[in-house]
Amino acid sequence: MIRLSLSLILTALATPALSQTMAERLNDYPTEARADYVFACMAANGQSRLVLQKCACSIDVIAAILPYDQYVAAETVLSLQQGGGEQLAMFKSATMTQTFVADLRRAQAEAEITCF
Repeated sequence: MIRLSLSLILTALATPALSQTMAERLNDYPTEARADYVFACMAANGQSRLVLQKCACSIDVIAAILPYDQYVAAETVLSLQQGGGEQLAMFKSATMTQTFVADLRRAQAEAEITCF
């Protein structure tokens, strides 16, 4: 009986820490990055309140799937792929960079299905 009570108490004490870790994971994107995403999304999809809600939902879904550092890496690769020249060619063909982009594209597809 005492073991069961102790186990329940330890579980209850661990739960807030677990919740905090999950909250930190879901909020690891800086506000500025979220705002930039929503701003660009609204520019592409319209300037209505409904689009604002859909775009905010979209970045929340992406943030739940990809850690911020992976999001930044994928966005960086995408911007470098836009450039030309021999030095930037590696960003268009390297397996690692393509993995970053593929992960971002999957997260965006999930956000599209969920939010739009």
